[in-house]
Amino acid sequence: MSKHESNYYDSYPVGRLGIIALKSCEEIGRKVNDYLLTWRAQRESSLSYNMEAEGYVRDTFLINTRVPRFGSGEGKGIVDESIRGDDLYLLVDICNYSITYRMNGFSNRMSPDDHFQDLKRTIAAIGGKARRINVIMPFLYESRQHKRTGRESLDCALALQELAEMGVDNIITFDAHDPRVVNAMPLHGFENVQATYQFIKNILRNAEPDTKIDSDHLMVISPDEGGMNRAIYMANNLSVDMGMFYKRRDYSTIIDGKNPIVAHEFLGADVDGKDMIIVDDMISSGDSILEVAGLLKKKGARHIYLCATFGLFTNGMERFDQAFREGLFTKLVTTNLVYQTPELLERPYYIGCDMSKYIALLIDTLNHDTSISSLLNPVARIQKILKKFEEGIPF
Repeated sequence: MSKHESNYYDSYPVGRLGIIALKSCEEIGRKVNDYLLTWRAQRESSLSYNMEAEGYVRDTFLINTRVPRFGSGEGKGIVDESIRGDDLYLLVDICNYSITYRMNGFSNRMSPDDHFQDLKRTIAAIGGKARRINVIMPFLYESRQHKRTGRESLDCALALQELAEMGVDNIITFDAHDPRVVNAMPLHGFENVQATYQFIKNILRNAEPDTKIDSDHLMVISPDEGGMNRAIYMANNLSVDMGMFYKRRDYSTIIDGKNPIVAHEFLGADVDGKDMIIVDDMISSGDSILEVAGLLKKKGARHIYLCATFGLFTNGMERFDQAFREGLFTKLVTTNLVYQTPELLERPYYIGCDMSKYIALLIDTLNHDTSISSLLNPVARIQKILKKFEEGIPF
């Protein structure tokens, strides 16, 4: 057992563990459930007092729930089994557009609004019977509308307050567009988790044979000023330099609700002959990150790795296919925290980071009411991976 694991299960569980994986998150829910079933079945005899708790070891931790629809498109949440006294974890992917429902004879794709409403319907169906309600929402609902510029709605803040008022105790999200949205619910738990360790691990596993991790051969790039802290954190852990692009916008024009980008200006050291890791919270259409990759190539960059927690690819994969053929990037790395199309998974340049084990660790630790600080701060794990990489040891 590691040092973390030796203290991992000492405390008594908050309540019987239950996982509600909404339809948008069923695949990750199944993987998380499998990890938890394996771990809890293998607990050492010294921890048997915890195993005596009702439901500590179960056939499955997944709770059966449904959100059926009426012909008008309206829905209702249903919980098909008892959850009284449970410590519940609800998983939802608000970006999963692959799910459809019938309305007035037509087939509609579910939008983020639909997924959020289904989450609230399920919480309403729980009816206050659970001991604790935790929501794991990897892509934070309306997180791109996190601040007010002029007469605008503050959708993310309203959504967080609404969940808090419904009885949600903790919200766990990944790489929030602006983590300051936590100010909307200061008296409730809010964890903003990063995928830095998973990015570094998967890049090094798939790196070119001549890759070197030092400031003379590698740089971490932030494609905009908003993601600078994310890039600084990764660069410091890798002990390499960081560069940044800032967006020059035309504030006299509004196109599709935002000011168009005129140019990307680079701030940083010389990139000639170095490998680049461009890291961002999300890839939406991909225009910005591909333009940044192209500018770095013109400056003489060697291998370029595109990293984003959420790969939305709202305009499809054709631009990425073309950019890869032109040699603008080497690998594309995103997580499975949002829906991944079969076409994306088939791309030869794509690397997927499976986050289900990490989510299972968070759930298992929180259920024991144990600190998750060591899980949120992956410095030691990153350094361990780097040492193995330098020594040529498989990981």
